Amino acid sequence: MNKQLVSRRAVLTRGVALGALMTTTALPTSLLADSATTGEVVLPQPAPFDFDVLTAMMQNSAKGASPAPVALPDFLAQLTYDEYKLIQFAPSRTRWADPGMDWHLVPFHVGWLFKEPVLVYEVAGGKATPMAFTTSDFEYRHQLAQKVPANFTLPGVAGVKLYYPLNRLDVFDEVISFVGASYFRALGQDNAYGMSARGLAINTGLSTAEEFPKFTAFWMQRPAPGDQTVTVFAALDSTSVTGAYRFVITPGADTTVEVTARIFFRAAVEELGIAPLTSMFLFSDNNRSRFDDYRHQVHDSDGLRVVRADGDVIWRPLNNPLQLASSYFEEKRPQRFGLMQRERSFAAYEDDESHYERRPSVDVEPIGDWGAGAIRLVEIPSNLETHDNIVAYWVPEHKPAPGDMLEIAYRLHWGKLPPAETDPRAIVVATRTGIGGPAGLDNPPDTRKYAIDFQGGLLGRLPGDNADIKPVVTVTNGKTDVVTLHKIDGTDTWRLVMDIASEQGVVCEISAHVAGYEKKLSEIWMCQWVKP
Repeated sequence: MNKQLVSRRAVLTRGVALGALMTTTALPTSLLADSATTGEVVLPQPAPFDFDVLTAMMQNSAKGASPAPVALPDFLAQLTYDEYKLIQFAPSRTRWADPGMDWHLVPFHVGWLFKEPVLVYEVAGGKATPMAFTTSDFEYRHQLAQKVPANFTLPGVAGVKLYYPLNRLDVFDEVISFVGASYFRALGQDNAYGMSARGLAINTGLSTAEEFPKFTAFWMQRPAPGDQTVTVFAALDSTSVTGAYRFVITPGADTTVEVTARIFFRAAVEELGIAPLTSMFLFSDNNRSRFDDYRHQVHDSDGLRVVRADGDVIWRPLNNPLQLASSYFEEKRPQRFGLMQRERSFAAYEDDESHYERRPSVDVEPIGDWGAGAIRLVEIPSNLETHDNIVAYWVPEHKPAPGDMLEIAYRLHWGKLPPAETDPRAIVVATRTGIGGPAGLDNPPDTRKYAIDFQGGLLGRLPGDNADIKPVVTVTNGKTDVVTLHKIDGTDTWRLVMDIASEQGVVCEISAHVAGYEKKLSEIWMCQWVKP
């Protein structure tokens, strides 16, 4: 297994590279080197800028190698974790804090894990102007204050975050942050930060080393007073690709981030991951026995949801496997896919610090025709909730070649994203597993039991003695031993119980739904099981 996959937070140690372009040529490295040693930097003058200008810059950049990162001065490069915690942005230095502005901009400080600085520009009136940040923009507390030179011009920042009155008119809440490689996170109303998105995934979970493309510069479109939407542009760079990105961010109960990516390929890529999502799943009802923990569940997301082109819905509960697991869902023009946090009850977690019940779900809505491909789910073994061990993304059927260009667009929805009350399908609300056979046997059969609860929809309104509905179960590399379906008294929930037999070490794929009246009455539940 590629160790780089284990933790998104470990990946953030790579930081993000300096290499932004303001014209069709790179900013001179000698100029940047001066800033790293003296703190004095002559930044480019305002220059015409729009998405097409950025596209041309990145297309030109793809003709050469990825530029080498700029070294930080010692006092930044040598920051320890404890020292980095002593740095706070000075509120009085917040950008875009003019009267009437609904957006505030704040940088992340460079140093510690973030050793490769990023440049930031402001776009107004069709021109881009460098945004310089100095040590005067930050507060350095306790012993660190003596190590930092006054009014030193930083060679860049680690990333940026934007604030907006998301939950209350009198409070500016953090809505989105871009920091570390090409990672970014957003929030809907009453959410707490959880899972992340990425600009691009390259060779994730393969035998070859994974690449982590980096956003090397940001161009922030200055909003007008009262604007409820803001636009951010970013340059992406990696060994195999360059990219021009546009993010249109609209906060709300569900915050949307509309992404347009124009990607240029320097080299062949074994597997390209479009709209990658990264999350954490430690345990829930289906694997809780492996963890001695007072909490009932620990996860940022509990399932992958796919809405197929024909409207069928797949629900794949997440797992924390004993070995690296990968699932491909072949699709053509999917309507959407995403990692969901479906369980919203505090009682399901009992964690009054992490509040997993507030973590956002994220849905990817393709814009335009994505054609044929597959949604890939990668599940990585983990023993700690600090590890982001779940990855999901779209893999195009066509494998790009050197010199190719790909433009793709999609809309990310961040929020609680509850199932639609008008959905005629029953949804999966619980997946439980255990030893097969009737309870209490001294020698139970060598099978695995699955109990899946389907709730609501047209199915939930049918009586328990209805003879016109039936479970539809498909097993690959295994067989069903027992299958039963019944309605739980006094509820709108139907429970499907299956005992599955399989050979040791074989990947067993299971699919189940409830059908009746010549239609699917529930989501399609899917699971992967490897008998230990």
